[in-house]
Amino acid sequence: MTVRRLWLIADDYSLSPGVSEAILHLLVQGRLSGTGCMTLFPEWPEAARQLREAPRGAAIGLHLTLTDQMALSGRSVLAPEGRLPSLGQLLLRTAGNRQVAHAVIRELDLQYASFVEAMGRAPDFVDGHQHVHFLPVARRWFADLVQRAAPHPVPFVRGAPALAYASNAVLAKAAFVRGMARGFDRSLRATGLHVVGPLVGFYDWHDDRAFAAVLERGVAALPSDSVFMCHPGNVDALLELRDGLRTPRTIEFEYLRSGSFTEALNRNGTAIATIER
Repeated sequence: MTVRRLWLIADDYSLSPGVSEAILHLLVQGRLSGTGCMTLFPEWPEAARQLREAPRGAAIGLHLTLTDQMALSGRSVLAPEGRLPSLGQLLLRTAGNRQVAHAVIRELDLQYASFVEAMGRAPDFVDGHQHVHFLPVARRWFADLVQRAAPHPVPFVRGAPALAYASNAVLAKAAFVRGMARGFDRSLRATGLHVVGPLVGFYDWHDDRAFAAVLERGVAALPSDSVFMCHPGNVDALLELRDGLRTPRTIEFEYLRSGSFTEALNRNGTAIATIER
């Protein structure tokens, strides 16, 4: 029986201790392929230390963050008060503005350096919070990633979404992200980077049953090496201060640690992808 591989990647590691704790638990239990790390928080060095408990095959990546949090680079034309803009504001500020583009590149450089300093190596992959890695300014940053990673292996990059696997409830959102990602896969492959996808995992966060349903459909039907994004976590005080996505994180965590999830994998001959070191 042919086994299909699914990259099940948890976003937002280090967003809060409760989120990091839940993700690490799932990594240790072999329920995730890996996690993308937000490296701009004061808690990141300690969260990185805890990642040493993760299995050797877990993919530990960089989750580029350009919205809604305090900038690692401090005050700038990108973040006049030190706080990164909303996604809508980011799109407006980066449109043809060279000064803002330079500030974005500096912020991404600092987040990358923060990962390398804490982990002692390059990330295994790179993606973006709210999909900001698809933006033109981020694509320019990616152009130097091959040289930046040396002598470590070059990270792979999360590619564009596939609309075919998005439900009607979130089709408009998936289509918006698909528009952000137009030409992304092709342009990054031209720089020598390995792009993995398609990206899936869009679902209605207001429906408590939607996550299990969309993941089980994906386990049954997705092409091998698809990337399914998820956001498991436990709610704590810092999460409540930093992010509005709360209840869906606990629902995802409970399902991913459940027997129902492993049964779905086994029933469909699907394995959670890991990396080789």
